[in-house]
Amino acid sequence: MTRTIHQTIAVRYDFPVIFTRDALAPQNSALAGLFPPCTPAPGGCGTSPQQGCGPHRLAAVLDDGLLASFPDLGARIEGYFRHNPVASLTAPVLAVPGGERAKADLSVFQSVLDLIFEARLCRQSYLLVIGGGAVLDAAGFAAATAHRGVRLIRMPSTALAQNDAGVGVKNAVNFFGRKNFLGCFAPPFAVLNDFALLDGLEERERRAGLAEAVKIALIKDAVFFDRLFADRHALKRLEHGPLEHSIERCAELHLEHIATGGDPFEFGSSRPLDFGHWSAHAMEEATNGALGHGEAVAIGVALDSVYSHLTGLLPADDLAHILEILPDLGFTPWHAALETLDAPTAIESFREHLGGRLFLSLLTGIGARVEVSSIDFAKMQEAVAILRERFA
Repeated sequence: MTRTIHQTIAVRYDFPVIFTRDALAPQNSALAGLFPPCTPAPGGCGTSPQQGCGPHRLAAVLDDGLLASFPDLGARIEGYFRHNPVASLTAPVLAVPGGERAKADLSVFQSVLDLIFEARLCRQSYLLVIGGGAVLDAAGFAAATAHRGVRLIRMPSTALAQNDAGVGVKNAVNFFGRKNFLGCFAPPFAVLNDFALLDGLEERERRAGLAEAVKIALIKDAVFFDRLFADRHALKRLEHGPLEHSIERCAELHLEHIATGGDPFEFGSSRPLDFGHWSAHAMEEATNGALGHGEAVAIGVALDSVYSHLTGLLPADDLAHILEILPDLGFTPWHAALETLDAPTAIESFREHLGGRLFLSLLTGIGARVEVSSIDFAKMQEAVAILRERFA
């Protein structure tokens, strides 16, 4: 006799994504407001079991790339919590290597686990991580695995992390030479985007997030694309107002997709937000990171847009706008790595990354897309040739 019990579990995730400036100024309450107060109640603490009583145990991780621009950042973290005693730092602030070094092996992951252990954090404790997407990924993976989950507060320090990687639910490190081979889905406790941190970046890094903004506008929001197009010259100058709006709207669209797309933990194979990314990932690997993610995405978006047109999906006028906005934002939609790109191998690697069938998004218009499961590689080479002729 066979008997089956079908188990269904519904879990609700709810976390804030906050946009502010100078988050570590003692008078800025955005960070302190994330820690729930302990309100006495008959029989014990008045807070919910999920919140716990304060002051809360806290450890902090810092991307060492920030120290060149903000050498006192560790001291500012300590000073903030002295002024706002909602949490107590139970270990010195840990600085870890930033950029892709953070994910290249398990060293940062191990260092953060060591910190969590030494700081005696538990599931009711908090890990504050300030850094770029790679540091958030590695430290977030450690937070998600220690005690099966220490509460993670992300403070993304790059435009790409503030509008994309830092607001999502993924954590990972590279392994076996493969990007994000080890990782997990674990929503953060909160995300705090501090625009002041972007002021310490090189111009190239501040600009990088605009590629993701164009990408998501193209597949989801024609009105946003029109705003980016109208603001493109101000965005190229990295003016605060237009740049901050682009980050907020891009983050909002990513969050909306995660919440309403029907597959927040990517159990299926469809990854519509990865438009232009199959070639971007391959070019990043081929150049050993010399081609930055934003630059690679801009090229990938241009490539797949041209291919969409060649297959009869994307009108010529829409393609013209795409190939105009990318250079006007400061991107060059061409790199020598595209010349030697092995498209069939890159597509197969991307299919493995998706975990099943191949699904690629192609454009049918600005703000509209369709998914395909096969590629005409002759037409893809034609798209490469068009970009070479126009932009090389």
